[in-house]
Amino acid sequence: MLRAATPERLCAFSDAVFAVLITVLVLDLRPPELPTYKALLLLWPTWLSYAVSYLFIAIVWANHHHLMRYATTATPRLMWFNFAHLFSVSLLPLSTAWMAVSELAPQPVSFYAGVFFLVNGSSTIFAVSRRLPPLSGRVVTTASTLYRRRSPRSPREREALAKI
Repeated sequence: MLRAATPERLCAFSDAVFAVLITVLVLDLRPPELPTYKALLLLWPTWLSYAVSYLFIAIVWANHHHLMRYATTATPRLMWFNFAHLFSVSLLPLSTAWMAVSELAPQPVSFYAGVFFLVNGSSTIFAVSRRLPPLSGRVVTTASTLYRRRSPRSPREREALAKI
C-alpha cells in the first residue's frame, strides 16, 4: 500500500539534494598546475566563488530546514513549492563554475546574481506560503514569526549577511 508523503520524507529528500549540490560544487575545484602557493593564489576567483556559494547553500539549507519544521503534512502544493525552490538552488553550481572560469567577467557575475535573486525569491514565496493552511496544515501567525525573527541567529538574518 502506498503511503502519503510526510514532511519528514520531503525534508530528507531536500537534504539529499542539498548534499548533492554541495558535492557537485566541489567537483569543479581543481588544484593548481604548479605546486606553489603563488599558483594557488592565482586561482582566487575559483576559490572565492566556491566559498561564497558554499556559504549561501548552507544558509539556504538552514532556512529551508527552519521552514520545514512548521509543515504538518506534505501537501502537493508544498511539494511543488519545495521542488521549485530546489530547482533554483540547483542552478548555483553552474553559475559558480561559469563565474569562476570567466575570472569574474560581467555576464557570468550577473547570471550568478540572478540565480541568487531566484533562490531568494523562491525562498520568500516558500516562506510566505507556509502561513496558508493548505500548504502546511496549520496557520503560523505573523506575531509568532516576528518573535522568532528577533533572534540574531535567525535564518533570514544569516541569509541577509550572505547577500552582503
